[in-house]
Amino acid sequence: MKSSENDLTPAAAPAGQRDEATDLPGLPTWRGVYFFVFGSFILWVLLLLALTMSYS
Repeated sequence: MKSSENDLTPAAAPAGQRDEATDLPGLPTWRGVYFFVFGSFILWVLLLLALTMSYS
């Protein structure tokens, strides 16, 4: 099987990009995924806090 230069399998990917690609349309790097998840968690905690304070 002949590999091309455009093939980004883990064996053929450059060292810096080997672990970074997520194949997600809006979040191309894992750092972005982690920031999105952490930001979503903080948003939910703040919303729960605001709702708790407004209904108590």
